[in-house]
Amino acid sequence: MSPPSDLTAGKCELLNVNPKHLLTYLKDHLAASTGALELLEHLISTHAGTPLEPVFRKLREEIVEDRQALEGIIRRFGSPESPIRNTGVWLGEKLARIKLLLEGAGGGAMGRFEALEALSLGIEGKRTLWNALAAVAPGVPPLQGVDLDLLKRRAQQQRERVEDLRLETAREVFVGEK
Repeated sequence: MSPPSDLTAGKCELLNVNPKHLLTYLKDHLAASTGALELLEHLISTHAGTPLEPVFRKLREEIVEDRQALEGIIRRFGSPESPIRNTGVWLGEKLARIKLLLEGAGGGAMGRFEALEALSLGIEGKRTLWNALAAVAPGVPPLQGVDLDLLKRRAQQQRERVEDLRLETAREVFVGEK
């Protein structure tokens, strides 16, 4: 990981902010977004031509926007993205997909349920990221001017939509309701 720029490090030091810890946290979330996008690509391809395809495409578009906002925040600290973290998350997502296929759940309702559960948890993590950044933003100049309220609202809306789909799929998988 590259250290923050001297200017940003100086500003953060004056405000008792640990830029190294904050950047680690931001980059971890950025890497996780890579996994979410990979998972959504899988859901889009396995649900092509169904009513779920546009739902997953819309969610992917929103997560791309959230990722761009996060990349912008990281750039404000003068730090590049971490390719090692992104590779690790990408590999983890591929292994999870193999697990689903080996269990015979990759394209079925159980696979969709597990994918939605992973997305739901990831979105909740993103929502808590935006909350944490909002809590420290007044003392961290690179965070000022970022519309964290918008990002928090969007994460909450995404979480609710995915949770509705997850519960609908749970009923289909566990009790045969459609």
